[in-house]
Amino acid sequence: MVDITEISAMVAAAGVLVGVVYYILEIRHQNRMKHTDLIMRLHEAWLSKELSDAALKVWNLEFKDYDDFVKKYGPWNSETEIYSAFRMVCLFFNEIGILLRMKLVSIKMVSAMFTLVTTTTWEKVQPLVQGRRRQIGPLFYEDFEYLYNEMKKREQQLASRTA
Repeated sequence: MVDITEISAMVAAAGVLVGVVYYILEIRHQNRMKHTDLIMRLHEAWLSKELSDAALKVWNLEFKDYDDFVKKYGPWNSETEIYSAFRMVCLFFNEIGILLRMKLVSIKMVSAMFTLVTTTTWEKVQPLVQGRRRQIGPLFYEDFEYLYNEMKKREQQLASRTA
């Protein structure tokens, strides 16, 4: 027969197990909330007047290639509104790429919020980034490019599921 001490030991063990499961679920929930908060803060920054204006300046640039850009807008890293806008926008997306690479945000969430603006921006600035890389090295805005490539992979995966 089972006595009271055995029953209380089983109840205690079950209580510990339930506590551990609850704790694990709570940690997962907190991590999701942190990721969501981070993405919402990034989205809020994107919607700021300063960053929105900078993005519009970048999207409205007219150039044929890197050399044409430098000819029209001046030497690289000059203190002009164009270069300031370029740096601001590219750094924003580069930082999201860093967060994605470090798995601090998910591609699912980032792409839900930023796919169109990321692809539009990268496709606009890619010739400039590649021209600059020829001068200073291959790491120039590499995480922005990583973000773009991951979004393109996600688009292809989603398209293959629906086909």
